[in-house]
Amino acid sequence: MSEYAIQAKGLTRKFGDFTAVDNLTIKVPRGKIYGFLGPNGCGKSTCIRLLTGLLTPTKGSVNVLNLHLPRQIEALRLRIGYMPQKFSLYEQLTIEENLRFIAQVFGLSKQNERKRVEELLSIYELNTHRKQRAGSLSGGQKQRLALAAATLHKPELLFLDEPTSAVDPQNRREFWERLFDICDMGSTILVSTHYMDEAERCHSLAILEAGCLRADGSPEQLMQDMGAKIVELGGEGLRLLKEKLIQFDSVISVAQQGVHLRVLIKDTIAEPVSWLKEKIPNQMQIRDIKIVRPSLEDVFVNCTGKGRQ
Repeated sequence: MSEYAIQAKGLTRKFGDFTAVDNLTIKVPRGKIYGFLGPNGCGKSTCIRLLTGLLTPTKGSVNVLNLHLPRQIEALRLRIGYMPQKFSLYEQLTIEENLRFIAQVFGLSKQNERKRVEELLSIYELNTHRKQRAGSLSGGQKQRLALAAATLHKPELLFLDEPTSAVDPQNRREFWERLFDICDMGSTILVSTHYMDEAERCHSLAILEAGCLRADGSPEQLMQDMGAKIVELGGEGLRLLKEKLIQFDSVISVAQQGVHLRVLIKDTIAEPVSWLKEKIPNQMQIRDIKIVRPSLEDVFVNCTGKGRQ
């Protein structure tokens, strides 16, 4: 058995003249949470559809759970779970009816169906709402129901397409705790997101931009290998200071965070603090200034080339 749940090489998908996914090569380790991080329209959803067999690649190869797609897609379907970005269960059915229907789709016996549905109603705290129609649920309840449905048959590999985009921070946090529980039981999870805090929770991730892979690795490794230094500046007149800083070619980006500016400076500048004091001495005289640890947001800005926007 391969150590990777997913292996894609040169994966490309075109829609006419538009290239949605461009020469993507990734390996997703088994038993881990792997993230796709990127803005809307970067190709995350298209990638997931290619890896689940819902779309056929224009070119490239895909191996999922040791099965070659699209040739062995039928054998794959019972081994994966998929939670799309938009709630897709039957809104006129109750929570319990939806789960029982999904259980029948996956061919569970009556005994296993009853046992698994009761188990999921308890795990996802939906027991008291079991007779409530899905269409009347809150965003957090719909999210929990969708995850319960996607994991009902205990898939080896779970695909989640921006699963927390419509819920509040507390529900997002609880959702991720459940993902780690699922992962701890042996499942591999691929999740797409545009939230930096969620991406930092992944064991490893791919940063996508315009269908292209810009970076791939653990959050810690990506921050360590960023190729830029981060300087934090405090004091007065931050908006005017920002306008001056973004004029320098060695400055990748400048963003205000509260009472500080966070400045990304190219690694070619060995001593960024001294460099800043030399370039704009008048603005550096009575100002708090220090080098700080990079964040995943810094990595994203640096490798997607959007620092000046």
